[in-house]
Amino acid sequence: QVQLVESGGGLVQAGGSLRLSCAASGRTFSSYAMGWFRQAPGKEREFVAAISRSGVITYYADSVKGRFTISRDNAKNTGYLQMNSLQPEDTAVYYCAAVQSPLVVRIPGGYDYWGQGTQVTVSS
Repeated sequence: QVQLVESGGGLVQAGGSLRLSCAASGRTFSSYAMGWFRQAPGKEREFVAAISRSGVITYYADSVKGRFTISRDNAKNTGYLQMNSLQPEDTAVYYCAAVQSPLVVRIPGGYDYWGQGTQVTVSS
């Protein structure tokens, strides 16, 4: 089992950057694939990015490709989402998720563990 805690959200102007962190408990973090999702008010939770257990394989939603970078440091039990060139449409609660799997998962139902979320607000 793993517990996830996100941090790094906040208010930023359009064009700015934020880096989200996802701290995981437990000693087997490297056996979990990770993902980032977001949910805006009145909308469904949507896929943002995912990374394999080793960090070698990554996937991105088309809406963030080229602007966001997912990474992880297994020695620190932490995952990251670097967000650059933020736009108002990126405003949402961002969640990290984990699943003990060799695969990279892009749907919310494929994850077993979720953080509590961190708010990202981008002003125009």
